Amino acid sequence: MKKIYLDYAATTPVDKKVLVEMMPYFAKKFGNPSSVHQFGQEALEGVDNARLKVADFLHCLVNEVIFTSGATESNNLAIKGVIKATQIENPHIITSAIEHHCVLNACQTVQKDKIAEVSFVKVNKDGIINVGDIKNVIKDNTILVSIMYANNEVGTIQPIAEIGKMLKEINIDREKNNLSRIYFHTDAVQAVNYLDCDVNKLGVDFLSLSGHKIYGPKGIGVLYIRQESKIKSIQQGGEQEYNLRAGTHNVPCIVGIGKAISLVIENRKKMADIKKLRDYMIDKVLKNISGSQLNGSKELRLPHNINISFKGIEGESLLMMFDQEGIAVSTGSACSSASLAPSHVLSAMGIPPEIAHASIRFTLGKETTKENIDYTLKVLIEKIKRLRKISGM
Repeated sequence: MKKIYLDYAATTPVDKKVLVEMMPYFAKKFGNPSSVHQFGQEALEGVDNARLKVADFLHCLVNEVIFTSGATESNNLAIKGVIKATQIENPHIITSAIEHHCVLNACQTVQKDKIAEVSFVKVNKDGIINVGDIKNVIKDNTILVSIMYANNEVGTIQPIAEIGKMLKEINIDREKNNLSRIYFHTDAVQAVNYLDCDVNKLGVDFLSLSGHKIYGPKGIGVLYIRQESKIKSIQQGGEQEYNLRAGTHNVPCIVGIGKAISLVIENRKKMADIKKLRDYMIDKVLKNISGSQLNGSKELRLPHNINISFKGIEGESLLMMFDQEGIAVSTGSACSSASLAPSHVLSAMGIPPEIAHASIRFTLGKETTKENIDYTLKVLIEKIKRLRKISGM
């Protein structure tokens, strides 16, 4: 049986070069980087080198890079850490209706616990945020805007630099009026492989990324924190990560994310090929399968993402049929694949529940070939016919 992986937005395989870099830190260079002896300092060197690689990629200072256990922790630290640091009695934060669950749940939690007030900005039918809608909900007590760079389900790319520019202008006026600064955070997990993540060009104060989305290991992430930003740790322990993230360093994985991020630019050379395969598959599906629709903008979209609904079928049934044929796809984000509720992203875009439930996400990677796509298309057409016949459509 063939084995074809088309779920790169869920996770990526660890690059062989990354694995080679990590291996010595499991046993040979096993020291605790907080220890002052040579074993610890050898491990610390690995951490420092990884931090430098991430800083180079983000075009930021080395001490602005904080290692975490992953993007979920990074996002929680950005949101809750800013709230914890503010002096405002009833702080207000702004996010979007299509954020990853870790951002949505964090925002809903602080709202439920009456720690902060939250505004959830809507998106248009293509899944794109209007910058003006963010501007319209800003209040005197607004302290944070958190908008994802690119969506994990439909791949839509948000106008982050435009939002950053808008907030910069607003903050100039707020300073004159003795109002608190509005910080800007972006979850860039899906964007790192494909988009410019220069934090100065984007105008962000915080940026989250994850190792296992960029051909690095799981269990490691980064939160970029602009030096002058006011933020407090949300967990107690040691003084690691500039007193912002307590806990013994995960040295092998930190070394791994450093190597992985240093390979991103090299991997981007394959972007044109990936986009070509993506467009090839989209065109073939829409032309050969009636009742199919692409979800999200085709232009403002990550080059590896395809999210399509098939009228009259159940996405979970199609996913299981694919798996029996050795093809790995998703019905949405990997974090919500066990949920029976329709995708919150597709729902926010105005897509009816029955169409949302009929959606499949294909995400391509650097190992994806045209032969993989052709075989997937063949299986897809066969399975859609079978499922529609069963449903009497």
